[in-house]
Amino acid sequence: MKLVFAIVGNDDAPLVNSSLTKAGFQVTKLATTGGFLRAGNTTFIIGTDDEKVDQVLNLLRKQCSRRTQMIPNTATMDGAMYSSYPIEVTVGGATVFVLNVDRFEKL
Repeated sequence: MKLVFAIVGNDDAPLVNSSLTKAGFQVTKLATTGGFLRAGNTTFIIGTDDEKVDQVLNLLRKQCSRRTQMIPNTATMDGAMYSSYPIEVTVGGATVFVLNVDRFEKL
């Protein structure tokens, strides 16, 4: 058995959730916040059999698209903040961790 943690941007989360549940996976959702852009994320926790991990990963690949976004770039000098030109960053996609489960009980 495996435990899949998938950290997904909030823009992609509704499609990920519906795709996983339609495919028969039981999903737990947690509201999380990313560190770099401080943007909202959703962390999905999925427990599944070893042979179904690839199916989960394929669903995530299909629903989590990478895209670019312009964000304000602020510089700090002498304690004051100065606004400068926006910069383009890549957002979206998913960060996925797959862990072995030593023991599973449903109580």
